Amino acid sequence: MDGAEGVDVASGGRLVFISHSGTDTWVARQIALAITECGATPFLDEAQIEVGADFEDDILAFLAKADELVVLLTPWALDRPYVWAELGAAWGRRIPIVALLLGLSATELQERPGVPVLLKRRNLVPLNDVDRYLEELRARVHPHAEAAT
Repeated sequence: MDGAEGVDVASGGRLVFISHSGTDTWVARQIALAITECGATPFLDEAQIEVGADFEDDILAFLAKADELVVLLTPWALDRPYVWAELGAAWGRRIPIVALLLGLSATELQERPGVPVLLKRRNLVPLNDVDRYLEELRARVHPHAEAAT
């Protein structure tokens, strides 16, 4: 695959960038599978960026195309500079940011020193409630499906 150009987004498809720490890759893969089942196209760096590719350029190119960002926030992800950079890029583009929490509560995150307001003001979703996000994503991907039933 050649960077962001290689992302297969169906006509009118929704691209969801998944931000996570390397420690959380397995969980991020499960989220990507669920996003695919909703009809959207997930971007997961370890799956889309070739070995030896210019990692930073590819990340920026994918973020420039993304319709929304899902960030998996875990205690260790909070210490990863790329997670914060990806959040900042999504915030700067004003695309929706969905924060999924694993291993910490919304209160713990909001009370943590240094957490920017852009996250404190978000709807923080515990990972166990990810189905709520997926239902909303499915509705964004297929906006007329509910009306047809």
